[in-house]
Amino acid sequence: MNSKIQKDINELVAEQVITEDTASKIVSYYRSKQHDSPNRLFTVFAVLGSTLVGLGMILILAHNWDDFSRTVKTIFAFVPLVIGQIVVGYSILKNKSATWKEASGVFLFFAVGASMALVSQIYNIPGDLSDYLLTWILLCLPLIYLLRSNALVLLQIIFITSYACSFGYFSGNRTPWLYLIVLASLLPHYYKLLKQKKSHNITSVLNWLLPLSIVIVTGAFVRGDGNFGFLIYVLLFGLLYNIGKIPFFNNQKLRRNGYLVLGSLGTIYMLMLTSFKWLWEDIYINRLNFNSQAFYIAVVLFCLTLVVVVYSYSKKWIRDFNLFQYAFLFFIGFFMISLVTMETSVVLINLLILTLGIMAVKIGADTFHFGVLNYGLLIVTILIACRFFDTNMSFVLRGLLFVGVGIGFFLTNYVMLKKQKTLKRKL
Repeated sequence: MNSKIQKDINELVAEQVITEDTASKIVSYYRSKQHDSPNRLFTVFAVLGSTLVGLGMILILAHNWDDFSRTVKTIFAFVPLVIGQIVVGYSILKNKSATWKEASGVFLFFAVGASMALVSQIYNIPGDLSDYLLTWILLCLPLIYLLRSNALVLLQIIFITSYACSFGYFSGNRTPWLYLIVLASLLPHYYKLLKQKKSHNITSVLNWLLPLSIVIVTGAFVRGDGNFGFLIYVLLFGLLYNIGKIPFFNNQKLRRNGYLVLGSLGTIYMLMLTSFKWLWEDIYINRLNFNSQAFYIAVVLFCLTLVVVVYSYSKKWIRDFNLFQYAFLFFIGFFMISLVTMETSVVLINLLILTLGIMAVKIGADTFHFGVLNYGLLIVTILIACRFFDTNMSFVLRGLLFVGVGIGFFLTNYVMLKKQKTLKRKL
């Protein structure tokens, strides 16, 4: 047990805050907890070790590959797969520790991929990268629930993202619908982690990796009218932000809430991008195809985001007005206005960005959060920098604006720091 905890318990007993009986129960609890929990560092090294062993075997075979006959090559192709299955079977039957299961699962995962690649090379079986990755992913998918392996979930998300990019971006005009099915199959394991281990590092990693994967792949679903692409992304970032504002995620530390951070950053990025007039000119020239896959994807994302907002409001999770949660609604209105007048839409988007920056500054000041405060100031700074390139202001005026923003950074942080110190003294 942690020596600091033991010291604190002894101090509480000495000060007669708790009894000896209560202290012994607390000590027993922590010891049982320590006994039940696996050594995380050992698990990480076991996973890395199994990965290196698998890759090392592949390199050794590759170095002498041309000297072997086809029969020997085939045997070597299946040896890692057989070893991996034996170790995994042993881990399941003997109900070994989480370290065993994680390591054996990772080894078998790479053994499957290596065996497939070697057999394809030996017998000249045709196929492209996306088909190879998909087959590999589907074959290893049951291992997640057989071994309850967190490392395999991470690998599955990384590889299914690679498959979707290869299939949707680099293999022609195709939509990776199977990406959604595989991703949905991982959600039960993710949901279990959220319920049982919401503060663990693996859950925090998935809180970032899952939405990041969706952000990367979403562009592959834009088919029929690329003009809806940035509207789709604004809706997606709005959905992620509102998911991040659900109390379950919002009550955690900001670094554990990838939905909120990615949603906020993504919304600002898309708004900054659409604050330039040239983008709207392109839309105005090409018009829009409302009978396209891209439009239907945008409708689905809009409905999902609206459902999350309405549900949050019905549960009274939304108490104060937060413009970031409704930015997607304003953007839809500006998007429709652009079909009539581009100039008005551009002006309104710039005002929306400025308002979001000011609100972020206010939220940071109210909560004494320097990160949020400076984030709001940064939004205003980037907006001014963007207008630096597409306006006819004189260099003197531009320089004065940057000087003013810099002074604002300093004064705002200085004032809030003084208020924070004053508040601490009062407490």
